[in-house]
Amino acid sequence: MTVPPRRRTDPDAGRAALARWLADPDGAARADVRTAVRFTLEELAARVPGSSVEVRVPPDGAVQAVPGPGHTRGTPPNVVETDPRTWLELVTGRTPWADALAAGRVSASGVRADLGPVLPLEGLAH
Repeated sequence: MTVPPRRRTDPDAGRAALARWLADPDGAARADVRTAVRFTLEELAARVPGSSVEVRVPPDGAVQAVPGPGHTRGTPPNVVETDPRTWLELVTGRTPWADALAAGRVSASGVRADLGPVLPLEGLAH
């Protein structure tokens, strides 16, 4: 299977790591969490392409997504940042966007930083 140019994570490896995390979020290996986060970030960028929002999940990765005006230097005007567990809960539908935002588990700044309409990513949680 050829990996699309924008991806660094093999989709099969990413899905397998995500499945292991889904089976045991508290006991998942750190390598599985990292792979699952990177895979799902890349999946977001593939499904909602653009460069108007930077989505950061430190220390595992960041992507630019969402159509609209992009940025080239400095701090982007639209930023979403969260921890790995919250990110995986968001993309799999275990935690709704509004709940994570209200609980302070997600930082979202900028007019395009609302990922609620695109999360969870359909077809990832089995």
